[in-house]
Amino acid sequence: MQDADVRRSLAETSSGRAARFVIEGPEGEIRGRFNLNGIVRGAFDNADLGYWVDARLQGRGFASAAVAHVLGYARHELGLHRVQAGTLPHNLASQRVLAANGFTRIGLAPRYLKIAGEWQDHILFQRLLEEGISEGISAPSGRP
Repeated sequence: MQDADVRRSLAETSSGRAARFVIEGPEGEIRGRFNLNGIVRGAFDNADLGYWVDARLQGRGFASAAVAHVLGYARHELGLHRVQAGTLPHNLASQRVLAANGFTRIGLAPRYLKIAGEWQDHILFQRLLEEGISEGISAPSGRP
């Protein structure tokens, strides 16, 4: 199953439909993953942001700094107009990460994604990239 996921991710990245980023720990282990998925060009120029961070890094600013980096890449390297993201209603930490990066809430999507075998509601957010991306955001202190 992991092999198929890696092959799919590589194909999406090489075709320009996705961009992948990781936070590496001191031994090269993956401590977080950030994805721009479903990149659509043309009149939309949009992507969906998804991410997770190792529980040991949560609350230390790594997710906020990584999202800022990904938004800069989306604007400057990919030339996107908009990035959207969704969170489970109870995921306040992720909502804080999005708010810290200038995302605005655009609504509730009932039964949006199937997670743990159940269709679950999500709060949707967007960031219009023409509004500018903060430059010079430094990485949080401490090592992952």
